[in-house]
Amino acid sequence: MARYIFITGGVVSSLGKGLMAASLAALLQARGYRVRIRKFDPYLNVDPGTMSPYQHGEVYVTDDGAETDLDLGHYERFTGVPSRQSDNITSGRIYQTIIAKERRGDYLGATVQVIPHVTDAIKEFARAETEDLDFVLCEIGGTVGDIESLPFMEAIRQLRNDIGRQNTCFVHLTLVPYIAAAGELKTKPTQHSVRDMTALGIQPDVLVCRCERPLPASERAKIALFCNVPPSHVIPALDAKSIYGVPLQYHAEGLDHAVLDSFGLPSDGSPDLTRWDDIIDRLTNVEGEVSIGVVGKYVGLQDAYKSLHEALVHGGIANRVKVNIRWLDAELFEQAPDDIAATLEPLHAILVPGGFGERGSEGKIAAVRFARERKVPYFGICLGMQMACIEGARNTAGIAEASTTEFGPTSEPVVGLITEWMTAEGLQQRQEGGDLGGTMRLGAYDASLAGNSHVASIYGDQAISERHRHRYEVNVHYKDALEAGGLRFSGMSPDGALPEIVERPDHPWFVGVQFHPELKSKPFEPHPLFASFIAAAVRQSRLV
Repeated sequence: MARYIFITGGVVSSLGKGLMAASLAALLQARGYRVRIRKFDPYLNVDPGTMSPYQHGEVYVTDDGAETDLDLGHYERFTGVPSRQSDNITSGRIYQTIIAKERRGDYLGATVQVIPHVTDAIKEFARAETEDLDFVLCEIGGTVGDIESLPFMEAIRQLRNDIGRQNTCFVHLTLVPYIAAAGELKTKPTQHSVRDMTALGIQPDVLVCRCERPLPASERAKIALFCNVPPSHVIPALDAKSIYGVPLQYHAEGLDHAVLDSFGLPSDGSPDLTRWDDIIDRLTNVEGEVSIGVVGKYVGLQDAYKSLHEALVHGGIANRVKVNIRWLDAELFEQAPDDIAATLEPLHAILVPGGFGERGSEGKIAAVRFARERKVPYFGICLGMQMACIEGARNTAGIAEASTTEFGPTSEPVVGLITEWMTAEGLQQRQEGGDLGGTMRLGAYDASLAGNSHVASIYGDQAISERHRHRYEVNVHYKDALEAGGLRFSGMSPDGALPEIVERPDHPWFVGVQFHPELKSKPFEPHPLFASFIAAAVRQSRLV
């Protein structure tokens, strides 16, 4: 039976539960254990795919088509274990399931209550698909005291009783603020946070204390005394120069030792952290720098592009260079060409990421045109590929009215809502008037690459699988016209109906992809497209 580690957040804003869960899982992995991480979200949204990127950051997509919290991206990047639909649950989905059962009569007229019906559903989710695992890490969203998270707190309290105290460990992440005026760290918020946890029937076994200054032994002893844990189970968590240094930092402070000790498991010996040492070496001892311009719609909140940011860093790791990212609002490029050039000329490469809606689209098209004409490496992802096709249609294929039906009626729908296509599972359909989520192409889909294409040489293969999240597609009926204008369709769905990749053979590096390669990139396994893109930026840096 799998052992459970429940990760909760303190009463004062708890910073980095997802990152801490991912780092702890990486440390357990490095000791030979099989792990999986799950996220309990208190939101009433059925899934995070319905939430604005400005409110919640990016939506992370799994192979099986789940739209999830961005923390699942941390889980995958640190462990290499692909996340699944069953690894993220929201209050909305829990309540939706229970109400559906009540409507069907599954409860036989019984009064439906938070206890036991909601808590039982949460426990059922926590224990599903856990065969062949040594540890299941469950991150509880929100902070202790939130009304929304109370059913989850009660569920994990019950779960400890169900499976035995020896099979569970509560890790509580809290803040130890430094008060500059007093010149000291304050442990009182941690004490109050643990008090609130114990009032809910949960006694933390390990405390992880976020702090910006080193936590002296005397303060650790004070926290241990007031919070009823051994001093060795009070783990300082200081800011790190890179998130990929966090596993090493936590190991140095004894987090994995404390957790294993809570289970009564041997914690002697050292985990194999070779790959994390190598990553930090590559980040620290760089051989150059490149500047990448990301022309997007949601640049006001960088978490909206969290996986993209990390994938660019991974490309830098692969090439041993520092990647300086300039976040550029696409609307700024809807101006005079000279102003656009002044902003983009200092950059070594340009990336246009995904997005929804018309705002900023003309600015993205202007950025594509600059990259094409000036021979600057260009990477278009999802909407970035569609804008590359529209730019090519307008300026190299002679289709002046080229546009997308996403922005309204058009006489030249180079991009449109495709309602039917074939996959290995059979016919897939979209309903134009359906729920927005129901019109998406979500999850992993196969693609076939042209044998003599640039992308085939990058991947080293002609058959790939990548994750999608979009509802509009490049219209294959414009394929011949666009290829006549120099834009080659080098990747297609296996049935040839849906364009997946375009490139320009006459350009140093110009690639547009309909999928989201950033979702599969990892620091110890950078995605080949990002590694190649950063390599092209390095070559460009030597020319400017």
